Amino acid sequence: MNIFEATFVAAVLTATTPVVLAALGGMLCSVSGVFNMALEGQMLWGAFTSVLFSHLTGNVWAGVLGGVAATVLYAAILSVGAVTARADPVVVAVGTNLLALGLTAFLMRLILGGGGTFSSPDLKGLPTLAGLGLGDLPLAGPVLGPQSPLVPLALVLVVAAAWWLKRTRSGLRLRGIGQHQEAAESLGLKVGAYRHGAVLAAGALCGLAGAQLALGNVTLFSEGMSAGRGWVAVVAVMLGRNRVYGVVAACLLFGIAEAWGFRLQGAGLPQQAADAAPYVITLAALVLVQLRRRRRRPGGLGSDKVLEEGVTT
Repeated sequence: MNIFEATFVAAVLTATTPVVLAALGGMLCSVSGVFNMALEGQMLWGAFTSVLFSHLTGNVWAGVLGGVAATVLYAAILSVGAVTARADPVVVAVGTNLLALGLTAFLMRLILGGGGTFSSPDLKGLPTLAGLGLGDLPLAGPVLGPQSPLVPLALVLVVAAAWWLKRTRSGLRLRGIGQHQEAAESLGLKVGAYRHGAVLAAGALCGLAGAQLALGNVTLFSEGMSAGRGWVAVVAVMLGRNRVYGVVAACLLFGIAEAWGFRLQGAGLPQQAADAAPYVITLAALVLVQLRRRRRRPGGLGSDKVLEEGVTT
């Protein structure tokens, strides 16, 4: 199999984009000092609400915006619980994941009139870049043509996040808050406000991830369709060690494994093995990276320096 074949690269981008968006949100939370394990439930909620609003309005962009807004509201549960009430973020996150799984199944039967999978000829999916006239671009056309506009948006958000965290006052302050909360508070920074912002921004990104999954990769909603991608995003944050491009590289590993699994399934590999391959490879990478880290001495930029730059910039 040629990994540089245009159709394979396009499949990798399609598989990677929802995970990248969710992992980017998880990384922002982790940088601020909030370990966000709610990405799975938020992505599932974003997928459901995007399909719901697209179906009710007949407009796909209303579906995307409605899904993002609804997921931001859903993320407020974690924000209030973990930041305001100072509850254990892991407990709150697991609760919201379970709530999303049950709530989407219940509302699907209540509003959409059935369970399992919802698909309708009236349901509007995201347009492709080829349909917008970008499919004939030299070299990039075959890769970008099948993608939705949320794919290049994800790439832009990745670059913007990397620049913001390293080059702006607020980004440096967010990093400092996550590394040394007491020092940040002594400098007069509003720790709670920054953390609320990070958790809600992660909700918006998970809303986009759900919209891409349900209206970009396919045009339907099925119960539990996030299928562990949010957990993979959590692992990607751990593998990337809160570095934007490291997180993206970890997500890309998952996307390659998923696209490869589909190819192997077409070649006769059992479906169960093909479905499990991306998760097995991701877990193996996590184990290998953790073993390697134990052999290294800790280092890096001190939190005091980050805070000083954030306050004085």
